[in-house]
Amino acid sequence: MRSIDSLGAQRRRRRRSGRHWRPAQLILAGFAIGVVVGTGLLMLPIARAGQGGTDLLTAFFHAASSICVVGLTTVDTGTYWSGFGQLVILLLVQVGGFGIMAFASLLGVVVTRRLGLRSRLTAAAETKNSGIGGVAGLLIRVAVVGLSIELLCTVLLTVRFLTGYQFSFGKALYHGVFHAVTAFNNAGFALRPDGLDAYVDDPWICLTLAVTVALGSLGFPVLFELARRSRTPGKWSTHTKITVLGSGLLFVIGALFITISEWSNPDSIGGLSPGSRILAGVFHSVSLRTAGFSTVDIGGMHQGTWLGMDVLMFIGGGSAGTSGGIKVTTFAVLLFVIIAEVRGDRAVNAFGRRISSRTVQQAVTVALLSVAAVVVATIVLVEITDFSTDRVLFEVVSAFGTTGLTTGITTQLPSAGLLLLTGLMFLGRLGPVTLVSALALRDSERRFDYPEGRPLIG
Repeated sequence: MRSIDSLGAQRRRRRRSGRHWRPAQLILAGFAIGVVVGTGLLMLPIARAGQGGTDLLTAFFHAASSICVVGLTTVDTGTYWSGFGQLVILLLVQVGGFGIMAFASLLGVVVTRRLGLRSRLTAAAETKNSGIGGVAGLLIRVAVVGLSIELLCTVLLTVRFLTGYQFSFGKALYHGVFHAVTAFNNAGFALRPDGLDAYVDDPWICLTLAVTVALGSLGFPVLFELARRSRTPGKWSTHTKITVLGSGLLFVIGALFITISEWSNPDSIGGLSPGSRILAGVFHSVSLRTAGFSTVDIGGMHQGTWLGMDVLMFIGGGSAGTSGGIKVTTFAVLLFVIIAEVRGDRAVNAFGRRISSRTVQQAVTVALLSVAAVVVATIVLVEITDFSTDRVLFEVVSAFGTTGLTTGITTQLPSAGLLLLTGLMFLGRLGPVTLVSALALRDSERRFDYPEGRPLIG
C-alpha cells in the first residue's frame, strides 16, 4: 500500500505538471497569451501607418487595452495604425469581449464537433454558467446573439454614414463594422482623432451606439432570459431582475446627473442646443457602463462630474457580458446587505428571494479588493506624476472598469504609469476574484471551522 506521503508527493507533482490547472488559471493564461500575441502583431511594420514598427510599450499597452476591451490609447487609432493594425485591434476586441477561453472552446466545437471536460469547465467558469452539460450550445448561442447585434448595428451605422456624411460605401461599411464591434464589446475604440465628437448632435449614430452598448453591458444570461420571458417579468430570475432594474436606475441617474451638472459648461455640452445637450447626457450615461465612447471633451468637464462618473464606471455593467467594473449585481447585493442590517433582518433578501451568505461574501470580496486596487494605483500614479488627484483617479477607475474614457492624461503618463494601467485593465477584465483564485496556492477547502468570535463593529 502506498504511503500517505507518497500519495501527497504524487499529487504535488501532478499539480506542477499543469494537468490540474483550475479554470481561473487557464482564463488568466489565455488572456496573457492573447496580450503577447497581440503585442507581437502590433509591433510588425505592416501594423503601423507610418515608417517602421511600433515600440514594445505602445504595442503592449494597445494589445492589452484591446483584449481587455478598455479603449484607452496613447496614439490615435485611425491615423497611427494601418488597416492591418486596426484589424488586429478589432479582432482582439472581439475575442476579448467574447472571452478568450470561451472563444477557444467555441473553435473546438466548430472544428471537432465536441468539447472536452477541461474545456467545458473553463468555458463554464468564464461565461458564468452554472453547469457544464450545455456549454457547447451556450457558446454557439452567445456567438449568434453577439454577431446578430453587431450586424444590425453595422447596417444602421453604414446607412447613416452613407446618407448623412457622404462616405463611400467601402468607408461607410468599414466604419460601421469597426464601431459596431467596439460598441457591443464595450471597448470604445474610434477611428477619428476627436473620438465621436463629430456626431454629438446626431441621434441616429448616438442612439444606435448607445443601444448596442447597453445590450452588450447587460450580459448574455440576461439577454437570453429577456428573449424567452420578455412579456413575463414576474418570472425573471433574481439575477435578471437585479441587472435590468439596477442598470435602468443607474442609466437614469447618470443621464440626469451629467446633463444637469454640465448644462452650462461651455467646455463640454454648454455650447450645444438643448436637445443635443440631453442627447449627450444620455449617451455618456450609457457609455459609462464601460463602453468609453465620448462625443464631448471629457477633460473639459467639471471636477464634480468626474467624481460622479468615477462611481458609475466603478460599478460597471452586468455579469457574464462585455462590460467591466464590479458589476451591477455586486453593487446591488451590497445595497441589500445594508438594507437588511438597517431593518434588523436576519437574512439578506431581494425580490422575494434570500441571498445566500456565499454570494454576500463574494460581493464584499470583489468590492473591497476593487477599492484597494483603485486606491493603491491612484496613490502610486499621484506620486510618480504631476497630475492632480481627480484626474489620476478618473484614469485609474476608467482602466479598472475597462471603460476607456480619459481626461487627456493617458498620452502623458510615464512608462511606469502605462504599465500600472495595463495591470489594472487586466485585473478589471478578469475580475479580482478570478485573478486571486488563479494565483491562490490553496487547492482544497478547509474541512473544519474555528470557534466563533464576536469583534465589535462600528
